[in-house]
Amino acid sequence: MDSKYTFALRKIALLGGIEDYVVLSSRELGDALEMSQQSASKRILELLDEKLIIRDLGARKQRIKLTQKGIEELKQEYGEYRRIFEISDQITLHGAIADGMGEGRYYVCQMGYMAQFEEKLGFRPYEGTLNVVVDREDVSKLDIIRSAPGEAITGFTQDGRSFGGAIAHKSKIRNIECAIIIPERSHYDNVIEIVCQYHLRRTLSIGNGDRLEIKVKV
Repeated sequence: MDSKYTFALRKIALLGGIEDYVVLSSRELGDALEMSQQSASKRILELLDEKLIIRDLGARKQRIKLTQKGIEELKQEYGEYRRIFEISDQITLHGAIADGMGEGRYYVCQMGYMAQFEEKLGFRPYEGTLNVVVDREDVSKLDIIRSAPGEAITGFTQDGRSFGGAIAHKSKIRNIECAIIIPERSHYDNVIEIVCQYHLRRTLSIGNGDRLEIKVKV
């Protein structure tokens, strides 16, 4: 995305435009962006065209708010800056073990996935996943992980059923090699699924509620 749009979104967000509408005239935005009122008015129209903001003109004063697309653009920039200044080659996540939806075993056992895991991760996963609820303060790190390349697991069709793709990120738990699996379509923003060649609950003697530290390669 054009950096001039990101800069404008950042200024609007700093005024509170993520949580709610903010009253913001073209002159005020121009002052924040160090440009003329006319240029600021044009920038607002550009942001509207790109569907990065929405505007309410019903109360005589202009009210602006970032769209979800605009928020995602800022999150991407945030992740890139964190990778530059804070992160070397790994991210550490903290969280607690929880029960999953019971689907991990079914999906991991599909040969279309299993063969790719062996090839790209270097191990054949145990038939199931370990689910971890990530601590609130670490949830923002998941956006950085999602923006990292990882190992692409390609979707496929089997017996008339479609299986979606995912990205696998090599990881370690207590020096045991494993991987976080990020599906293309996920039900949760704060839950990660982990595959490993070992049955992690038995190998590490852990259970629901126990806390883990996961080091993720990026």
